[in-house]
Amino acid sequence: MLDGLGYSTKQTSASQQIIFAGIRDQRLDLFLGYWNPLMTQTITPFVDAKQVKVLDAPSLQDARATLAVPTYLADKGLKTFADIAKFEKELGGKIYGIEPGSGANTQIKAMISKNQFGLGKFQLVESSEAGMLAAVDRAVRRNEAVVFFGWAPHPMNVNVKMTYLTGSENALGPDEGKATVWTVTAPTYAEQCPNIGRLLSNLTFTAEDESRMMQPLLDHKDAFESAKQWLKDHPQDKKRWLEGVTTFDGKPAAENLQLTTK
Repeated sequence: MLDGLGYSTKQTSASQQIIFAGIRDQRLDLFLGYWNPLMTQTITPFVDAKQVKVLDAPSLQDARATLAVPTYLADKGLKTFADIAKFEKELGGKIYGIEPGSGANTQIKAMISKNQFGLGKFQLVESSEAGMLAAVDRAVRRNEAVVFFGWAPHPMNVNVKMTYLTGSENALGPDEGKATVWTVTAPTYAEQCPNIGRLLSNLTFTAEDESRMMQPLLDHKDAFESAKQWLKDHPQDKKRWLEGVTTFDGKPAAENLQLTTK
């Protein structure tokens, strides 16, 4: 939407530490994906030093991140963290995670090293989000057992009939992995650019809606066309997000948003 409002933008893909350091060093302006509590340990030093600012309210309140299984496996009895060890043979002693160094992988490794839930003999398979999802897709097509790190919002919740495990004993965060997602900016960003500050404050989502928004991107469809279609199909979102916002040259945003493919 920023491009559609006449702003020039650049997106950066990097690790959490590099993103927060980039905001601190004024190389990045904002980050829409601070997951609390998963990323809290990483961001806390930057917040305490007043090098980044977390917006006053979350953009997403019903997020979740914890271990999950295909529902057909839950139906066979793998419903809790304590059940995983009972299925060690079927699982091949593996738990599938995301990229090395992520908060989720660190927490899963801690469970294994402490033999929590009897997982001491298990191996964490580290690769990437895409690599993990490919492994899950392969297992589901073969109706095989697999435990993986799942989260919402994400299209996996639409594409895979999946069940989040319970009984985590806060190993992946409190309340069985329930999380909130926040926007992080440079400390004075809202004062320097109040128009975009309003837009960022307006941007709120539900996990279900955001999972569906992300699906076209996972299918390698054009981001601009996908955004245009979502706003066309959901005018209430467009009105809510752009309330009080203008284009770069000062025109009412809702009537003058121009989404075109770069």
